[in-house]
Amino acid sequence: MSERAERPDRVDRPERVDRDLGEEQRSASIRDKIAGFGVTFTTMFTRVVTEEYPEVKVPTQPRYHGRHQLNRHPDGLEKCIGCELCAWACPADAIYVEGADNTGEERYSPGERYGRVYQINYLRCIFCGLCIEACPTRALTMTNEYELAGPSRAGLIYEKNDLLGPLLPGMVEAPHPMVAGTNEKDYYRGQVTEATAEQKSWVEARRGDQSDPSGTGPDADRATGHMDGKPSVEGSVAR
Repeated sequence: MSERAERPDRVDRPERVDRDLGEEQRSASIRDKIAGFGVTFTTMFTRVVTEEYPEVKVPTQPRYHGRHQLNRHPDGLEKCIGCELCAWACPADAIYVEGADNTGEERYSPGERYGRVYQINYLRCIFCGLCIEACPTRALTMTNEYELAGPSRAGLIYEKNDLLGPLLPGMVEAPHPMVAGTNEKDYYRGQVTEATAEQKSWVEARRGDQSDPSGTGPDADRATGHMDGKPSVEGSVAR
């Protein structure tokens, strides 16, 4: 008895079917190649969108997550209270905060405490924004600045002086007393609009002329010393 008779359930595939499958696969391969090159050919005739950075800087979106900023109250006192919630919320462990108590002679923020040391390690920061969501006083926000490259690794550890927002008109730099007759709740409610004459007189009597002709103030620190790897907070530690 032949092999075909012994195995009646076996069905031989006709050679014509194999040839049809091979031709179909080759046709599909050709169609895929044509489709792929079609995308290439169509983009050859479209307008090229190349940003000529850094000669031409395209504005970022309003809610862009850039460099952080420590904000101030309208009279110049700092909003940071040194609670360290931003450091706890950071998934990259890029923020280090040390809080300290305000005193009558050294008041940097309304309430009891302020951020004595504040560091952000931009070698670790992933710009997720979780830190600003955790801040209870809206002290920490993110700006549109994205040019953070520097010549050294130490220069990318930003200190408190590097992160503090600028002194706007009506502000006097801390430390100085709170507006007379107010408490920290009045500051958070927006009832303080600018520094009073008493605060300005206190600062002038305490510090005198603060002009720095040598150009070694906090602003110069970002452009010179700090970028060379010299931290502006002596003895501070960056995690």
